[in-house]
Amino acid sequence: MKVSVEISKYPLTEVNFVVAIKDFIQRVNQYQGIEIITNTMSTQLFGEYDAIMALLNKEIARSFEQYGTTVFVCKFVPGDLLNDKIAN
Repeated sequence: MKVSVEISKYPLTEVNFVVAIKDFIQRVNQYQGIEIITNTMSTQLFGEYDAIMALLNKEIARSFEQYGTTVFVCKFVPGDLLNDKIAN
């Protein structure tokens, strides 16, 4: 099953928040088979549900361990909104 995810990261520690956000984006971009679009508001992931959930499981945990208190806001939509045509 394909899924589309929009994720935003909000570090709540005294660490430089830009460094923490860029580190997360850089790690996410290393995964194969997942299409990723990053803009100033969020990062969007498109691909197989199991692959994206495994990525998020690993990288969110790593962010908590490395940067402490962090809020992640996520939206999950079934299907690949980047590549699939959606009927209006």
